[in-house]
Amino acid sequence: MFKVFEYVIYKRDLCKIIEIVEHQNKKYYKLRPIDDESLTINIPVDNKLNKLRYPINKKEAEELIERIPSIDIINTNDRLLEQEYIKLMKSDTHEDLIKIIKTTYLRNAERKKNGKKVADKDLSYFQKAEEYLYNELSISLEMTYKECKNYIISKLSTKNNK
Repeated sequence: MFKVFEYVIYKRDLCKIIEIVEHQNKKYYKLRPIDDESLTINIPVDNKLNKLRYPINKKEAEELIERIPSIDIINTNDRLLEQEYIKLMKSDTHEDLIKIIKTTYLRNAERKKNGKKVADKDLSYFQKAEEYLYNELSISLEMTYKECKNYIISKLSTKNNK
């Protein structure tokens, strides 16, 4: 059972348990997403849909960051790309978020290099995948969102320069 004030991942959103409430003889976790202080979400304590989990721990986060260079990008044609983004966003793996981040980053870098405008669709999925990944890793690594993002970029830059 989760405890009040713990961080949890609900679907893909990082939330804090602010209270455990009882309603009609059933207990609920009252969650507050860290990105939206005005929103509260009630999830049954029994969590039958398994949409609630702890963030990964620090060791798992560091191992994930080490694996980023070896995680493949999405390899599909442009017409099917958005369907692939949607499928990966619905999965519950960090690797799928990294696939989206890497693919969209490289696609937009190529567009910029060719003097084209950044694709709104790619930018949207890039930002959402980054938000989900860095929010969770920032808790695991005990950093702010920005520190976490800079830390990962720094680790990857160091690896690429070796």
